[in-house]
Amino acid sequence: MENNTSLQQQLLEAGVHFGHLKKKWNPKMLPYIFAEKKGIHIIDLNKTVDYLQESAAAIKQIAKSGKKIMFVATKKQAKEIVTECAKRVNMPYATERWLGGMLTNFNTVRKSVKKMQSIEKMLNDGSAESLTKKERLTLSRDKDKMEKVLGGIAQLGRLPAALFLVDIGHEHIALSEAKRLGITTFGMVDTNCDPNKVDFAIPANDDATKSIAIITNYIVAAIAEGLAERQASKDEDESDDNNNENEARARRLEAEAQSEAGRGGRGRGAAPAGGPAGPAKRRVPGNRRPAGGGGSR
Repeated sequence: MENNTSLQQQLLEAGVHFGHLKKKWNPKMLPYIFAEKKGIHIIDLNKTVDYLQESAAAIKQIAKSGKKIMFVATKKQAKEIVTECAKRVNMPYATERWLGGMLTNFNTVRKSVKKMQSIEKMLNDGSAESLTKKERLTLSRDKDKMEKVLGGIAQLGRLPAALFLVDIGHEHIALSEAKRLGITTFGMVDTNCDPNKVDFAIPANDDATKSIAIITNYIVAAIAEGLAERQASKDEDESDDNNNENEARARRLEAEAQSEAGRGGRGRGAAPAGGPAGPAKRRVPGNRRPAGGGGSR
């Protein structure tokens, strides 16, 4: 309980409870509104804590299963925070602008990413040296432009399992693409948005930098925890595999030793039996010679 209280206190200090003007509200946010003060809606932080923890638990499981969570925040005040947070847990992000079809037309976007990477390779390994200065400059500018928009998804080989959005109203294109593909959505939802549009809504002020930072950092901490648990179970499996391998090897060596001993025993038993048989065969011609000799004499 103490933990919740301190989290609530932190959210309060970060201004997470400040909503929009009453006239801008979305009636579907009514269950999450605590009161109205000077024409501004105040978000119920008890609800924020509950939904934030629920979202964090779900996102942790996704990270633990080894799937990707993509961060989407193209608002000016959210860009820097979200980019830094996503990089910390090595997750894809879109913070410059959302390219229409980034998810629904993923294969085409991947082609653009590959093009960007090949230009980068050309510029780095010196194969662009044969080009004129102007051509090199054009290539470099193209790469920078693409890097700005596609840099965050350069390592994304397949569609992410979930999307974390800051301001679901602002990121409505990303949200509708995710919905069409059945991708789980998590979002910071202010009093002017419809919380039913995302699978996991976190009622919070999505305009203040501090508010965006505290919520995003909480989610990233949950992802980091999930990744750490995944790594720990991987290490455990590896050590189990090694133990099993060692046990199997020991059993194999033991079996080999036993069969070797068995073969040795049979060999010793065979020698006395074969011993008399050998000389007996050799004596046969000797017996014949005197008999034959006696006949000739």
